[in-house]
Amino acid sequence: MKRVIGVVLGTALTLVAPLPTSAAADPPGLTTLGAAGWTVLTSATATQGGAKISTPGFDTSNWLKVRPDDAGAPGTEITALLQNNKCPNVFMADNMKTCFGTQKNNSGPVTTAQFATPWWFRTDFDASLAAGQAASLVVNGVVGKADVWVDGKEIATSSTVTGAYTKFTFDVSSVLKSGKNSLAVEMYPNDPSKMLTLDDVDWNQLPPDNNTGIEFPIQLLTANALSIGNAHVVQSNATDLSSSKITVKADVSNTGSTSKTGTATATITPPSGGTPITVSQSVTVAAHAKTTVTFPVQTISHPQVWWPYQMGAQPMYTLDTTVAGGNSTHEQFGIRTITTALIGKSASAPDGVRQYSVNGQPFVVRGGGFAPDLFLRYDSANISRQIALLKNMGLNVIRLEGHLPPDDFFQQMDKAGMLIDSGQLCCDFWETPSTDTATLNLLTLSAQTIGENERDHPSVFTYSWSDNEPSAPVEAAELNGFRAADFSQPIISSAEYKSSPQLGASGEKEGPYDYVPPNYWYDTSHYDSGDDRTNAGGSWGFDSEESAGDTVPTLDSINRFLSTSDQSNLWQKPDFNQYHANYETGHGGYKFGTLFTFDQALSNRYGQWSDLASYVEEAQVQNYENTRAQFEAFMDHSTNAAAPSTGTIYWQANKGWPTLLWDLYNYDGDQAGSFFGAKKANQSLHALFAIDNNTVTLDNLSGGTRSNVSVEAKVYDTNGKVLDDQGVNGLSLTPQQVRNSVLKPKVPTSAPGNVYFVELLVKQDNQIVDRNVYWEPTSRQDTIDWSATLGNPQATMSSYADLTGLKSLAKATVSATASTTAAAGPDGADRVTRVTVTNTSTTPTVGFFLRADVRRGTVGGAEQPGDNQVTSTLWDDNDITLWPGESQTLTVTWKSGDLKGATPVVSLSGWNVGKFDVNA
Repeated sequence: MKRVIGVVLGTALTLVAPLPTSAAADPPGLTTLGAAGWTVLTSATATQGGAKISTPGFDTSNWLKVRPDDAGAPGTEITALLQNNKCPNVFMADNMKTCFGTQKNNSGPVTTAQFATPWWFRTDFDASLAAGQAASLVVNGVVGKADVWVDGKEIATSSTVTGAYTKFTFDVSSVLKSGKNSLAVEMYPNDPSKMLTLDDVDWNQLPPDNNTGIEFPIQLLTANALSIGNAHVVQSNATDLSSSKITVKADVSNTGSTSKTGTATATITPPSGGTPITVSQSVTVAAHAKTTVTFPVQTISHPQVWWPYQMGAQPMYTLDTTVAGGNSTHEQFGIRTITTALIGKSASAPDGVRQYSVNGQPFVVRGGGFAPDLFLRYDSANISRQIALLKNMGLNVIRLEGHLPPDDFFQQMDKAGMLIDSGQLCCDFWETPSTDTATLNLLTLSAQTIGENERDHPSVFTYSWSDNEPSAPVEAAELNGFRAADFSQPIISSAEYKSSPQLGASGEKEGPYDYVPPNYWYDTSHYDSGDDRTNAGGSWGFDSEESAGDTVPTLDSINRFLSTSDQSNLWQKPDFNQYHANYETGHGGYKFGTLFTFDQALSNRYGQWSDLASYVEEAQVQNYENTRAQFEAFMDHSTNAAAPSTGTIYWQANKGWPTLLWDLYNYDGDQAGSFFGAKKANQSLHALFAIDNNTVTLDNLSGGTRSNVSVEAKVYDTNGKVLDDQGVNGLSLTPQQVRNSVLKPKVPTSAPGNVYFVELLVKQDNQIVDRNVYWEPTSRQDTIDWSATLGNPQATMSSYADLTGLKSLAKATVSATASTTAAAGPDGADRVTRVTVTNTSTTPTVGFFLRADVRRGTVGGAEQPGDNQVTSTLWDDNDITLWPGESQTLTVTWKSGDLKGATPVVSLSGWNVGKFDVNA
C-alpha cells in the first residue's frame, strides 16, 4: 500500500495510487518511468548540468545503459557499472575491492573517489495530457539525496529529495510536452551518518558506492480533476474472529481550479471470489485540495482468517476503489489479529519479556535476520527462492533491520505466510538523529511512508527501533507518522532491553554474535548487570538478533567465491582477515573479520584438521549442533514461568553476497550444516534432547492437534552398543504446545572415546516423522566463564567439550538407491528424487553425519567435472546419522532445468563414510 506524502515548499503535492510491483501492471494513470531502460554516468564526466542533460534529445550514447530491476528501479551506481561488465564475477575473492576500492566507514561519507561525486540517472518518457488532466512526478525515496530535473527545468533540489523511505510528488503539468520528455536525477553520495537512508552496519564488506542510487521506481501519475489513492482498510476484529469490522479509507484529490463533486466507490472481494461488498459515497473536494473519504463500516461475518504458514491458510481479500471520472486502485489485505504483551517478570527481566500472539494463539518466534542484495538489485524470483528456503527450514519470522524492500517482497511474504519483524537500522543517523525541525519532519514523513507501505500486509506483525530507544521528540515525531498512516501493528521501543517515554519497555534483548557453545543457549540464570541485557543470549526472553557467528559453507559453495589462497588461509590461518567475513580486522569483541573464535572452538572440541576438506567437514558438524541448539533451547524453555523464552532471531538468515559470517544459507542458496541444524530444530512435530537436564521435550509447531504420537530415545556409545532405550506412547499435543520431560534417557558418565549418542525417534500413527541424533561428551564439558562472557559478543571458555573421540569412529558401510519422477514442488520445482540411505555395516558402526546432494552427472553414474551441484534442491532432511540396519528415505525437489542436459546423480558422503555416487 503506497501513498504520496511530504512537504515541498512552492510545489503542489498530489496523491498517487499504490506503488506497482513486478507482479502487477501499473494502475490506470500511473506509469513507472524508465521501464525501457536508463542511462547513468558520473558527473565528473557528464559536466553539462541538469538543464542540458534533462533536455529531450540529449546525447547519452556513451553513457552506461541500465535495465531496471524487478521493482522498476535503476538501482545503484555500482549496479550500472556491473550491468556494463565493468567488474565480471564481482563477488569472487576480493574482486569488488580491486574494481571499485574500499568503503572505509559503515556510517559515513563515501570514501572511494569515483563515487564521491554525484552521478546522473537519466531516462526518456512519452506524455500526452488531455484537457483538464494533470501530471505529477512521484519520487519514492532515494539512497542519498537528489536534484530532480524534467525537460530542462529543476523540479526539486536535494534539500527536499532525500530519505530512503520518503515519498514526494511534484506537479509537472506545465512542464511536460506532448510526446518525448526527459527526466534526469542527480544523485549525491549517500552519507548514512547524516541522512535517513541505509547502510550495511557490520554485515559484510561495504558497497563502495554506499548504495547511492534509486532503489524504488520513479513514476508519473496522470489524472483527471478527481483522483483516488491511499486506499486501505482499518480492521476491528472480534476476539474469536467470528466477525471483522472493516473501515475503508481513501484520499480523493482535486487538481482542478474549481470545487468538484464525485462518487467514490470501494469494493471488497473475498479470497474465494464470493459475493463482493460494494459501498459508495459522494465526496466534494475543494480546488487544489484533498479529502479523506471514510466509508461506512462493513461487517464481515465468519471471515477467512490469515495465519502464518505453519498454523493455517493465507487467504487475501482484495480492495478496489474508484472515483467517478477518475482513476482506480487495487489492493490486497489479510484479516488477522496481532497482540503482544510483557510476561514472566523476573530478576533477569524486571519488566517482563516480549511475547506475540496471532489470532489469539501465542507462538515462539523462530526467525532470522534478512539482508537484501549487496547492491540492492531486487529480483522477484530470487525472493521466491529464498522464501522456499526459509520455509524449508521451518522459520516463521524474518527481521528487516532498516532495509525495507519493494512491495512485491511483502506481497510474496503475505502469500507465503511468513511473518515480518520490520524496523529501523542501528548505528547511523536513524539511531542518533538530530532534533531540529527539518529532521523531525523527515522522520515523521519516513514513518508515515513506511506505515502506509506495510499497514495492510498481514505478514508484518511488528515494527521496532533498533539498538537504542528513541528520544522523546524522535519518538513523538515517528509515532505521529505511523498514526497518520493508520498503522496498527505493535511498535516496539528497542531491540534491546530498553524503554521509551510513550512505548515503554521493549522486553527484547540482543546478542551474542560470535562463537558460544551449544549449552550457552540453554542458560537461563546469567544476565548482565546493566539494564539492556545485551549479549546475555541464553534461552530466556525475546532475543531480536543472536547467533554463534561464523558459518562455513560446503566445498561446492566455497569454490564459487573463495580464491585458492583464500581457501588455503581458511583452514591454515584462523586469524586471517577473510574478505568474505566483513571489513573488520582482528578478533575478539565486536570484530568479526576472522574465523578465529570459531576455529579455536572447532580445534578444541573436534580436534585438529589436516586439509580443507577435513576442516569443512568438522565445521559442518559444529555449525549443525549449534544452530539446532539455539532454536531448540528457545522451544524447550518457552514453558518457563519466569522469563520464558518467547523468541530467537538468528543473526542472520542470509546475506546479500557470498559469506563466511552469520548466515543459515549462502548467497548461492548453499545449504550447509547450519541450515540443516536449524531445519531439524524447527520440524513441525519434533523431539529434542535438552542438554541442560538430559530430558526429552516434544513440541508441535503446526496449527492442528497431533495425536497418537510416540517418542523413543536410544543412547549409544561410539562402538554402537545400546546403553539405554526408553519410549512413551499415546501422546497428544495441541497447536504450538511444548511438553517437557516426556523422557529422561540414562546417559553415561564415561564411554569409549568420551562420546555418546542420543537418537530420538518420533512416530505418529506408527510412522516415523522425526529422527534427531545428538553427540555429547561424557567427561570434559563446555564450561563458560560467565564473568568474562556477559556483555561480550562471544563466550570466554574455561574449557571446551571433548568430542575428539568422533575422529576414532570406525568406517561405516552405507548403501543408497535413488529414483526421480516428474512432480511439482515448491519454488517451481518439477522433479522429486527419493534417496534411500541404509547403514549396511556388519559391525555396530554408526554412519555419522551423512549428506546427500543432487549433481549433474553422466549416464554411467559419474559426476560431471567442475561445479556440478544442482542448487535448486529442497530436502526434507539431510546430514543424517544411522546405525546398522537403519534406513531413511530422503526426499528432495529440484528444477530439471538445473541439469543443463546432464543426467541426475546423487552423491553421498559422511564423517566416516567415503563419497560415492548413485544414479537418480
